Amino acid sequence: MTGTDQPLYLSDTQLEALDIQPSEVADAIEAALIAKAEGRLHTAPKTAILPGGGRYAMSTLAVGDDGFIVVKQVTVCPENPGRGLPAINGAIMVLDARTGLLRAVLGANWITAVRTAALSAVAARRLADPGAETVAFVGTGVQAHSHLDAFADLFALKHIRAYGRGRANIDKLCRHARAIGLEAEVCARPEDALRDADLVVSSVTLDYTIDPFLDARWLKPTAFAAITDACLPWIPDSMTAFGTVIVDDRRQEAESDKPMLPYDQITGDLTDLVSGSVDVGPCGRPAAFAFRGISLGDYAAAVLAVNRAGNRDTT
Repeated sequence: MTGTDQPLYLSDTQLEALDIQPSEVADAIEAALIAKAEGRLHTAPKTAILPGGGRYAMSTLAVGDDGFIVVKQVTVCPENPGRGLPAINGAIMVLDARTGLLRAVLGANWITAVRTAALSAVAARRLADPGAETVAFVGTGVQAHSHLDAFADLFALKHIRAYGRGRANIDKLCRHARAIGLEAEVCARPEDALRDADLVVSSVTLDYTIDPFLDARWLKPTAFAAITDACLPWIPDSMTAFGTVIVDDRRQEAESDKPMLPYDQITGDLTDLVSGSVDVGPCGRPAAFAFRGISLGDYAAAVLAVNRAGNRDTT
């Protein structure tokens, strides 16, 4: 890239139109994890600020030896739905790692949705029952939809259960499930959703004032839980029911001001899992992937999208 080149701009709509599949993002994340383990990808822990009013602002940064720097900033604004806006908004900058020049600006919503579900898919490939048929959703917003697409791509799903606060979101998720050939059930209680489910996705809004209401002891021994909401809805004392707990990044979790769960309950992180350096064999207890989101996921998804868009422009 030269100093006279115009940076590429990709809105969330344009990113979605690239038709990148969940499995492609998961594969890109696995490749990025290997690159990190080999010292070819350099990442910083996610930074977060709670500026008040229920808002949650966070940023990520990663630099790869393949020539990219990716910086993301997003803010969760819980009052936005009342304004007719998405609760999560932000932007991603992709820069040239050799010159620092701006190469692209991307919408952050599509990247955040797909990379989060792809992180879960990477963990589920190794921790979930390959014959999983039922997935329970606690929280039915954007992450529920992206996880449904990712898990439907990975497993031969037959049935979903939905529990949430907003009926409109619940109905929208159920319609999406039925449109791809699945049965959909609305649950009146969270326990009804979790019991006997093969897969669980919890993705409630990040609100540190909520009272925990999910009990890991409701889960069957072979269940896998993708916990995208910093474990906020999970009863802390019940977390010992998990036999394996993988986080996205041990260092990030150790440096967090608000740990998701006691550090001694963590089996390993995603890099450990993909490299095979942790024992995650059957233990007769549920497994969980509890995560905040890492710069590596944003990096992998953003670089994949920029390369895909560039290839389309040249064909």
